[in-house]
Amino acid sequence: MTTVLVATRTAAARARLERAVAGSPGLRLVATPPGGPLSRQVATLHPDVVLLDLDGPRVASALASLGDEARAALVVLADAPGRVLRETTGSRDLVRAVLPRDATASEIRAAIEAVVAGLVALHPDALDAPARGAPLPAGSRSEPDQPLTARELEVLEMMADGLGNKIIAARLGISTHTAKFHVASIMAKLGASSRTEAVSIGMRRGLVAI
Repeated sequence: MTTVLVATRTAAARARLERAVAGSPGLRLVATPPGGPLSRQVATLHPDVVLLDLDGPRVASALASLGDEARAALVVLADAPGRVLRETTGSRDLVRAVLPRDATASEIRAAIEAVVAGLVALHPDALDAPARGAPLPAGSRSEPDQPLTARELEVLEMMADGLGNKIIAARLGISTHTAKFHVASIMAKLGASSRTEAVSIGMRRGLVAI
């Protein structure tokens, strides 16, 4: 069971995110009522994931308040996902997913499942940031110790065949949202700003059969 702590700007936002989490039998909410700094709640409750919906400056402040002992993965919702990537890069290796504030309940649940599985989940709306030269989160940079998983290699092969997310999802028996997150993780690990570039890099590295 994955435990999720919700931290939001408003009561309405909190209620919406709580409903999204409650919609999955594999997720359990922990102490979502406001009151007390986020760092104290994380240190006390030890959630697996923190679902964070705060105003831009407060995201960086919340990250800074979390001590080095914090091990929760952060799923951040924001009006400008690309801006969150730029503002949080280098501060901590906690932000594992960035979604637009109007993300659907199924997208939110898929992002939580992705980060728990060790993936970096970037919504397509956030991928404009690396295209403009903005750095990706520390944990998503292309490094020798960030190899693609077996599933990601499967997805990369399908991308090379020109298949879209819906067809990839159908062939692998996963949701379209999960397929999107696999594609985003592949692009992050390879340092690519587009699907085409990811396939090109994969071919040069021998990850895709030519």
